[in-house]
Amino acid sequence: MQTQGDRPIFLTEPTRRQWLKTAAWTCAGSAFGLGASLVQAQELFDLDKVRAGGLLKVAVYKDNAPYSDGKGQEMGGVDVALAQALASEMGLKLSLLPFDAGEKMDDDLRNMVWKGHYLGYGPADVMLHVPVDKFLMTENRQSLIFAPYAREVLVVFHALDRLPALQSGLDLQGLPLAAERGSGAASTLIGFGGGRLRAQVKMYHSGIDAAQAVIQGDAVAAYVSRAQAETALRASARPAAGFGLTQLTLPGLADNGWPIGMAVKSSHKQLAQALEGALQKVRADGRLLAMYRDRGLTLVAP
Repeated sequence: MQTQGDRPIFLTEPTRRQWLKTAAWTCAGSAFGLGASLVQAQELFDLDKVRAGGLLKVAVYKDNAPYSDGKGQEMGGVDVALAQALASEMGLKLSLLPFDAGEKMDDDLRNMVWKGHYLGYGPADVMLHVPVDKFLMTENRQSLIFAPYAREVLVVFHALDRLPALQSGLDLQGLPLAAERGSGAASTLIGFGGGRLRAQVKMYHSGIDAAQAVIQGDAVAAYVSRAQAETALRASARPAAGFGLTQLTLPGLADNGWPIGMAVKSSHKQLAQALEGALQKVRADGRLLAMYRDRGLTLVAP
């Protein structure tokens, strides 16, 4: 590269990296301009680095059916299908980084988004199935949470022959109930009314298992996500008409659920823009809806 006055002249077609270096160099006379250019260079470099590697590394939860479940790169589910579609739209190959959920969402964001796990894996380029929540954003400023693609909704999944309808948690008294061990839904259920339902609740490994208990007649109702209930019902091949999916407001959880989206490192705004653009295409052409419908699930708009 030569210069003419204060303008750079490229002897060959400039690469993206050359343009970035030049942008920073031409702003050297202004401290503010220099800082802005360096930030922009870092953001663009991060996206270019992903593209240069040819891989989009996507963090997905282990044992989180129907979103992500299975072994290694053989995992399946809605989030896995979405990860593949995002990578394809960006012209990249997909590399999954399955991980075990930590005790708190903060742990998952630290391990898989902005720092990496102390055992040596992560971070990924992007993490899926992240609650798009203002409090979570405020508490985790190292992460950029964005692009909600669906809404997770809790329901009471109940056998209509034993519980035809319910209007409040009081209607669950005296009935065998099921919930996923360690979930917010389980905590809310056993804490209702100062613990009046506690002795009735049996814990299961997953929400799908809890819903299956209702189908098999071991429980009358289960407090699980709509997706978990629909997954269990589809697997059972039982008629849906025999079961209810009732949204019930219980103290401690939002009655309309919560949106789920993505997270990248907070400085990777160009990568976030590329991912959001890819998501818009996947949603607009019906692929996102098909990912849910093909699995017997309802896509609830975020």
